Amino acid sequence: MPELPEIVALEQFLAEHAVGAVVGRVDVSALSVLKTFDPPVTALSGRDVTGAGHWGKHLGLDCDGLWLITHLSRGGWLRWIDQPSAAPPKPGKGPLALRVHFFTPEGDTPAFDLTEAGTKKRLAVWIVADPQSVPSIARLGPDAMAVSEPEFAELLKGTSQRIKNALTDQTVLAGIGNAYSDEILHTAKLSPFATSSGLDPEQVVRLYSAMRAALSDAIARSVGQDAARLKGEKRSGMQVHGRTGLPCPVCGDTVREVAYADKSFQYCATCQTGGKILADRRMSRLLK
Repeated sequence: MPELPEIVALEQFLAEHAVGAVVGRVDVSALSVLKTFDPPVTALSGRDVTGAGHWGKHLGLDCDGLWLITHLSRGGWLRWIDQPSAAPPKPGKGPLALRVHFFTPEGDTPAFDLTEAGTKKRLAVWIVADPQSVPSIARLGPDAMAVSEPEFAELLKGTSQRIKNALTDQTVLAGIGNAYSDEILHTAKLSPFATSSGLDPEQVVRLYSAMRAALSDAIARSVGQDAARLKGEKRSGMQVHGRTGLPCPVCGDTVREVAYADKSFQYCATCQTGGKILADRRMSRLLK
């Protein structure tokens, strides 16, 4: 799933490539992605693109006061096309959900596709005058890169969730998902199962510093990259996430995994839990 660093990079990419253009035709290949119907998606056509923005994991394009906002969810992505086909895509064929065509001042006619891999279709698109009218944006906590250390401490104190869950709860803190929460907790040397409200002041400082460092580094590596290269850039910077069975780059211990029904997370026992192996729900069920 694209998280804050990738969304910021995509925002900057759109600011550089789409702002100043005029929206042309909008092709909807999967009607299920549209979560609003008034104004219709056709209302975007003919509008100048005046800006781009983000709210947590939501990405937005400002079309002269009318926003096209998307949440790419778990399997979604944005793909820029310099020379798109003139023919409208066939509905329901392949991963394409929506295509937006542009006319640039230079006379070019690029487009971007919103695509979604897999069978669980959760990618969402809203056409709104006010981004705060999108329910999932209205519920967001403060942006992970904008929150101050004292505010961060208060947020953690106000929830009794496990720290892994608190970091990924978008109503607590916006922008962090499964991957970067693994990296942040590894850098902070904290167990994913630690209770957020139970962290001592030194641990909170360590966690905040780790969060800032992990996200800042990822944003620095991602901004300026072509949209097609962002996924690879994200994977290349990971120390524990997605590296089950490989050696921890810090201590050399084996990176371990805790798996649930439809997701998993990775950690290093030596770095984060004092050597304790966390219970893997999937393996526990198999051993019963």
